[in-house]
Amino acid sequence: MVIRRRIRAIVFPLLLYCVSGAAGGYFVWHALNGERGLKTNDEYQLKIAGFQTELDGLKAESALWRRRIALINGAIVDRDLLDEEARALIGRADKNDLVVMLPRPAQ
Repeated sequence: MVIRRRIRAIVFPLLLYCVSGAAGGYFVWHALNGERGLKTNDEYQLKIAGFQTELDGLKAESALWRRRIALINGAIVDRDLLDEEARALIGRADKNDLVVMLPRPAQ
């Protein structure tokens, strides 16, 4: 009888501490590494920064194309730009054109 009481007095609190420690550890681990944890938040911030730089690049490219389209779509068409674009698309040159081939810059 005495042995059982002493075992119960030792085992039950020990078991309670182990279970509560495991539950606390589970929640702490998920607070750091879970789907909405602190590490995931840092990864999301890095992704957002990468997407923001990509968006800025695309906005700059869009502005370039809008400016070039405005030169062609305007009430007065820039004939030089229209001629340049047409020749670039067709891949031809006029017989009176002087073609200068420049070497490509090294990457």
